[in-house]
Amino acid sequence: MTNSPLTPGIAPARLPADRIVGNFADHEPPLDQHEAHVAADRCYFCHDAPCVTACPTSIDIPLFIRQIATGTAESAATTIWTQNILGGMCARVCPTETLCEEVCVREVAEGKPVEIGRLQRFATDTAMARGLHPFARAAATGRTVAVVGAGPAGLACAHRLALHGHEVMVYERRAKAGGLNEYGIASYKSTGNFAQREVEWLLQIGGITVQTGVELGRDIKLEGLLAMHDAVFLGIGLGGVNALRAAGEDKAGVANAVDFIAELRQTDDLTTLPVGRDVVVIGGGMTAVDAAVQSKLLGAENVTIVYRRGQDRMSASGYEQEHATSVGVRIICNAAPVAVHGNGAVREVEFGYVADTADGLQPTGETFRLKADQVFKAIGQTLSGVPAGAALEGGKIAGLPARVWAGGDCTGGGEDLTVTAVAQGRDAAEAIHVSLMGVAG
Repeated sequence: MTNSPLTPGIAPARLPADRIVGNFADHEPPLDQHEAHVAADRCYFCHDAPCVTACPTSIDIPLFIRQIATGTAESAATTIWTQNILGGMCARVCPTETLCEEVCVREVAEGKPVEIGRLQRFATDTAMARGLHPFARAAATGRTVAVVGAGPAGLACAHRLALHGHEVMVYERRAKAGGLNEYGIASYKSTGNFAQREVEWLLQIGGITVQTGVELGRDIKLEGLLAMHDAVFLGIGLGGVNALRAAGEDKAGVANAVDFIAELRQTDDLTTLPVGRDVVVIGGGMTAVDAAVQSKLLGAENVTIVYRRGQDRMSASGYEQEHATSVGVRIICNAAPVAVHGNGAVREVEFGYVADTADGLQPTGETFRLKADQVFKAIGQTLSGVPAGAALEGGKIAGLPARVWAGGDCTGGGEDLTVTAVAQGRDAAEAIHVSLMGVAG
């Protein structure tokens, strides 16, 4: 995202290098062993624990916390990974405040839950640092499965299939495996190249080959995959981005938030990454928050999130919203973009206030403008590259030909979360295994 003569307000090195490095350090520092034991001791180890029900991957949370409390972090990690093979990343990025921790008995009674996410990270980080990969492949079945997409759903599916003894070929369109864990997560949530380290750790199971730079529809076709493999899993995510539908959105300085986050994630020296002085982010989800916060951390002076509905309707959690405002991001709600103004490059964005009525969003007739030299669109992603034979419902895959499964963000019924994608990939692998072998194993 280089600046041009049209966008002089977008520039690199807005802050000293040491300040930027500090800004992008771990947002939630890991617990040390003493802190982990203290945190674990707060758990009541509930029978029929509500936190387990709230976890999309159904991790036995009281069990792994008890294992930490008794000094067996490696066993705790195995408990986690058995249900969620990407438990290390999920510990970093899962909105635990709206999942397991929200229903924690301590949260309900005291307003201070057991720190489940940080304890999960302690267990998985400890075990990974000690070189533990506690899974061994079953005897080879002679069956092969194609997995399209090396994001959380595809990786979880591939690992579980390999565990059952199948050979797995993963086809990934990008240069690296990891999907949103590699390209779409705020850098301060996943430091130290953790996404790639977790992929390398996962592949230790064996039986999985990853081919990068291969795109469905361009380089491979579904019918070709079905001819080469016994089954196919589609974890293709959401590749498109919704348009603003506002005049002038094609002006220089207007970009997709997902592209900004991906570029930031792949930049080794963040002082070289240009950012605007006045940044406007349009949207209300995690992508909007991540783009806004990271713009501020890079040195943008004024960063504003504008969302078309009320703040309570934002899909970004209250915790994430508070984090954004704590670093100086302003949030304006009940406003939708009308036009992007500027001579070739954005200089202002015009918004109109809207009312959320029973008949949908209705303009109030009142407008305002925000100064902007950089605008990020974060208003949702769309499905692209859908193979022939797939049925769609609500813009997501809802039906597939025989011997084809799908999971993750490309399918409906989830919350577009890493943990949900892992659960869907894992469960699809079990269904594929039963279909191929005729028995559950």
